[in-house]
Amino acid sequence: MAKKTIEDVVLKNKKVLMRCDFNVPLNEKLEITDDRRITESLPSIRKVLKEQGALILCSHLGRPKGGAAPEFSLKPVAQRLSELLGLPVRMADECIGPEVEQLKKDLKSGQVLLLENLRFHKEEEKNDPAFAQALAKGCDLFVNDAFGTAHRAHASTEGINHYFKENVAGYLIQKELKYLDEAINKPKRPLLAILGGAKISGKIDVIKNLFAKVDGILLGGGMIFTFYKAKGMEIGKSLVEEDRIEMAKAILDEAKQKSIALHLPEDVVIAETFDNNAKHKVVTVDKIEPAWMGLDIGPATIEKFVKEIHQAKTVVWNGPMGAFEMSNFAIGTRKIAQALADTTGKGAITVVGGGDSAAAISDFGLDEKITHISTGGGASLEFLEGKVLPGIAALSEK
Repeated sequence: MAKKTIEDVVLKNKKVLMRCDFNVPLNEKLEITDDRRITESLPSIRKVLKEQGALILCSHLGRPKGGAAPEFSLKPVAQRLSELLGLPVRMADECIGPEVEQLKKDLKSGQVLLLENLRFHKEEEKNDPAFAQALAKGCDLFVNDAFGTAHRAHASTEGINHYFKENVAGYLIQKELKYLDEAINKPKRPLLAILGGAKISGKIDVIKNLFAKVDGILLGGGMIFTFYKAKGMEIGKSLVEEDRIEMAKAILDEAKQKSIALHLPEDVVIAETFDNNAKHKVVTVDKIEPAWMGLDIGPATIEKFVKEIHQAKTVVWNGPMGAFEMSNFAIGTRKIAQALADTTGKGAITVVGGGDSAAAISDFGLDEKITHISTGGGASLEFLEGKVLPGIAALSEK
């Protein structure tokens, strides 16, 4: 890390403002259904408390429309955090303003205060300087531990850094950058990338950036049909991005010119409709019928992909292989996840890039069997694209 970290600063008797990513999923009863993002923040939180700092936590949750909405309150997070820490977590009704300033002032060393949802103010996403300054008021030091929002230049990730002498990375950001950086820039070879998901548009820059770094790329998910269309093949009613066909063609040409092992599926599971109970069958990719749609990779492809995974020493995965939310079309994603778990057990380094891939790993109960699962889908994607993450760039240099 070229940036200062939580290890480089004195925390004792300091009012420490920490940006976390508590954007957890909630059910209809507003209960947390997956607390991974909270548990991942605990090492940094415990460090501040152990060193006798007074800790003020802030985060966003969901996408409120720039105003307070009870279903997006961080109250369930305060409750869960209190259970995990075994001490009371005070919940503020706001994230800025006179009442919050008083709560910060009254906060003693070893105590925790959680501010209300930052996105209840539209100024957060606009990176408004006055809002960032109000958020920083009454605090001595800023710790960013929210990797999931590091790719956004918001008030609490980028703007706030201008109002502190020292802005440092927490343990989670350090861990995320370590695994992603080592996997892509200092990998044990062969390095294999697996890319899936619905759209090619979100993955084009990733593919281009990885061409110079990987030994092979496996492609799955809805985006493969844009590649098949670029090859002039029949794709039926499968998902396609018409405006990306030329780009897909250019990627295929580049892979050929540079002799990059870019593997597209050779067979797929097609269905009559986008429905778990729809009539479905396996066909080779040149036999997709006009009225049908592709929803998963087929068994021959799974076998080939699993073999490639077992030969790799480092594997980076971002995006499911099919419509994994429907059990009949989750087989490809599940078998790829299992292959990653198996190869990790044999000593390979496996990194899963957040979002749907991380959700799939959890659904299949394989969390503990992967080297690293990123907490940030968008941030890990932008890292794989080779982009600078504003929330990291703004931190103090060592």
